[in-house]
Amino acid sequence: MGSNFYPLKRLNIGRLMIWSLFALLLVLVPLVFTSSLSQTILSQMGIAIIVCLSYNMLLGQGGMLSFGHAVYSGLGAFIGIHTLNLVSQGRLPLPVSLIPLVGGLAGLLFAVILGWVTTKKAGTTFAMITLGIGELVWAMSLMFPEFFGGEGGVSGNRVTGPHPLGITFGPQIQLYYLIAVYTFICTGLMFAFTRTPLGRMLNAVRDNPERVEFVGYDTQKIRYVSFVIAGFFAGISGGLAALNFEIVTSEVVSGYRSGAYLLFTFLGGATFFFGPIIGAVLMVLAFVLLSEFTKAWLLYLGLVFLFMVMFAPGGFASLIMMNVRVAAFGKLKPLWSNYLALLVTGFTAFVGAAVMIEMLYHLQLDAALGSQLHFMGLELNAFAVGTWATAAAVMLVGLGFFEMARRSFALKWGEAQASIENEIKRREAL
Repeated sequence: MGSNFYPLKRLNIGRLMIWSLFALLLVLVPLVFTSSLSQTILSQMGIAIIVCLSYNMLLGQGGMLSFGHAVYSGLGAFIGIHTLNLVSQGRLPLPVSLIPLVGGLAGLLFAVILGWVTTKKAGTTFAMITLGIGELVWAMSLMFPEFFGGEGGVSGNRVTGPHPLGITFGPQIQLYYLIAVYTFICTGLMFAFTRTPLGRMLNAVRDNPERVEFVGYDTQKIRYVSFVIAGFFAGISGGLAALNFEIVTSEVVSGYRSGAYLLFTFLGGATFFFGPIIGAVLMVLAFVLLSEFTKAWLLYLGLVFLFMVMFAPGGFASLIMMNVRVAAFGKLKPLWSNYLALLVTGFTAFVGAAVMIEMLYHLQLDAALGSQLHFMGLELNAFAVGTWATAAAVMLVGLGFFEMARRSFALKWGEAQASIENEIKRREAL
């Protein structure tokens, strides 16, 4: 009497460890950074991770360049804050912890309505349609103050409804852990999506839509369903943001916000799943910390974006993975001295350029306050020619040595890559 045995799929230990470390990091990081500001920043990072990953479902996985993704996160935030107010008024018996799901369903609903028109086209036409819809919704946010709250927005109070186990979501640490739970679950679900047949077909639509249609699939439906799923997760991030800030304004549906999602998803690395996570962390640090440090933060951000487009179009994630590959073959150690030289010379050039930028901004915006300004521990005189000459000299010297270090690094990097390719061919020949 025979019997059939179906072997179980082997457990991916490495992946299990990565997800366990991610969960552990979410749990422990607020216990290390205990200040209220730190926990607020961490909460914003969790929200940003969800929305950047949802945007990458369109850009990185589907090749859909959207200029209006903030529509779905923003409308999810508005529906979330209105639902929160209904709970506060006792008209809706809903736990506060489920408000983000309401935002997610709102994002899904609007994606169902708007996505059918949006995904009719691909490429540049798709991008222009998303831009038009984004501008339309933003204009409507100022035309209908009954729903959008006008210039003042809509405010709410998250400390409402039932409080099981004494959890009121008043203290920031309690709200952080709610955001952390949503972040972990949403990240896991979006990663699982990349392993589904729909996720694989979305990649195929991105790479070769003609061949996908040739084998019998409807590329528009694939884009549409993926668009709706991305809208759902964007709405969840909007609902979490409504709880975190307890106010939602028209800015959340603006083109400025959509541009930020695009910019930082690209900087993080749209071709890797974890790239948008890096981009989300950078986005919060730029908006919260860098904007407080200097008035020229948008200029610095633009310069970083420019250099990344020119020299690392795969984002920070691609830089990490290239070095992981080199380290896996034992070729990273000889490059440390080159990395140090690039860091020192690059930082020198940056200091010179930043001093001139800060003095220029001071002359344009704060000249009435006098000639003196403080930057990076330096006492600068924006009216002195010598200060400008010194800054220019530091920048030029730094650039000169950086170019020398870059050429040396490029030579060693090429040798390392050639050695790796030879090693791969040798292993394949065995």
